[in-house]
Amino acid sequence: MRSVVGFGVGGMASVAITRTELDSTGLRAAAAGSSDAKQARRLLALAMVLDGHPRSLAAQAGGMDRQTLRDWVHRYNEHGVAGLRDVRNKGRAPALSAKQMQELEGLVLTGPDLKRDGVVRWRCVDLQSQIKARFEVELHERTVGKLLRRLGMTRLQPRPFHPKSDPAAQEAYKKTSPAWSPTPCRPRRPARP
Repeated sequence: MRSVVGFGVGGMASVAITRTELDSTGLRAAAAGSSDAKQARRLLALAMVLDGHPRSLAAQAGGMDRQTLRDWVHRYNEHGVAGLRDVRNKGRAPALSAKQMQELEGLVLTGPDLKRDGVVRWRCVDLQSQIKARFEVELHERTVGKLLRRLGMTRLQPRPFHPKSDPAAQEAYKKTSPAWSPTPCRPRRPARP
């Protein structure tokens, strides 16, 4: 078993690599087998430290400063080789929960009520005010459009429909109006020779 290697400058406190399962050769082999270039650089810098190189030289070879190398030593001590990978940020939490998104989808698919909502078709501005009233979440108009695209909805607009139109009267008109047929045109006479 190898001894614990610490490194420090002058009177500064040294940080020790306390993991003993890999020596510098093992760290280099792990770096060679890694598909993550950043992780491989960090492994090689730690291998240099285990070989006895100065901290500043090991950090420079790894493309970092001494403080960053110290932070990676702490991560390696705590999590091992896997701890030298970058931790991916999950990103910002969604503005609307899954249940709220389902409710929004239902709202859009059923369409607005002219008397209740005051509009004939939904626009992003209208949905923005509905989201604020229902869920107490304030979104930008463009964000509402992105939410609709995420739900798989496109910007297709239905044919204009007048709210006071009477479908029964339209059908009655279609049945009583005479069938229109164009009168046949006279055949053209051939040109004289």
